[in-house]
Amino acid sequence: MVDKTLELAKELIRRPSVTPRDEGCQKMLAARLAPLGFAIEHLPFGDVENLWARRGKDAPLIVFAGHTDVVPPGPLDAWDGDPFTPTLREGRLYGRGAADMKGAVAAFVTAVEDFVARHPAHPGSVGLLLTSDEEGPAVNGTVKVVEWLRKRGVAIDYCVVGEPTSSRTLGDVIKNGRRGSLNAKVVIHGVQGHVAYPHLARNPIHALAPALAELASTVWENGNEDFPPTSFQISNIHGGTGAENVIPGSLELNCNFRFSTATTEATLRERLEGIFEKHRVEYTINWQLSGQPYLTRKGALVAAARRAIRNKLGIEPTLSTDGGTSDGRFIAPTGSEVIELGPMNATIHKINECIPVEDLARLAGTYAELLEILLFNRS
Repeated sequence: MVDKTLELAKELIRRPSVTPRDEGCQKMLAARLAPLGFAIEHLPFGDVENLWARRGKDAPLIVFAGHTDVVPPGPLDAWDGDPFTPTLREGRLYGRGAADMKGAVAAFVTAVEDFVARHPAHPGSVGLLLTSDEEGPAVNGTVKVVEWLRKRGVAIDYCVVGEPTSSRTLGDVIKNGRRGSLNAKVVIHGVQGHVAYPHLARNPIHALAPALAELASTVWENGNEDFPPTSFQISNIHGGTGAENVIPGSLELNCNFRFSTATTEATLRERLEGIFEKHRVEYTINWQLSGQPYLTRKGALVAAARRAIRNKLGIEPTLSTDGGTSDGRFIAPTGSEVIELGPMNATIHKINECIPVEDLARLAGTYAELLEILLFNRS
């Protein structure tokens, strides 16, 4: 028997949709959804392709959200095969995007196909929201589609994001929230000079050192029952001209907070700048908020997802809010209940990315079961 989820995942992987390119993925998927009765809207913003598809006009509206773009494959000679030629080996499907997240997108579509075949007159509405901007800057993708929906009075009640959340086996982890992400680009100002005449210069590296030690040792907060503590990490630091006898005139520092609901963006900004000022560091800073933390509490969507996983996969999932960000951060502020549920994440963004073949059909079955539970209140 042909595994249609596997075949669709392979067709998606064949398209080298390195962000922000879509390479026709969304048009192909729209062509499968339209005959099922989905109203199709292609929503390009800038160089980003977005797809909104909806079947039904009534509430509740259940949306599967994901992305057709992938990260670059990296050095091609490090792969065991062409990253954009789907390959089956030892029960796994290999290719860029297999796990993040073309496998889940394929499962969305085949789950909907099976559900509509069983329930052509189902209550409520089913939607798909796809973007080619998740792996990139994320400025012309889901965030723009959400604004487009808001202007038209469309309210998403429940949203399932197909990010690879599973850890050791399919369905063992549901992400019911994510930490916020706050970035800072800092320039530490000094005065360039000769290393033999330090009294005529001001070394920004020396000026930063005590502040840096305090930043690295600071406990920003201790988290709460839903989130781990806020973390602070320096991702890049650069100072100097490359010459051994020149004191640099400036130093550049990039850092990031992954923060919980136990603190706020404003508090973190104030505390970091306070440490610089305490140590009399001369600086300029450019803040960028990538997303606020969000949390979907144990309501209807979390309960339905847990039940679907128990029914189809035979395990009891755990709830988690760790990891990076996802496009769920743009949907949750609308009032929608949002979870992330998808394949195992062990190989995402790696060389030889892959997904167990059997997990594709199992994931599609779980998504379809979730629709049954939410729209028909089934156990």
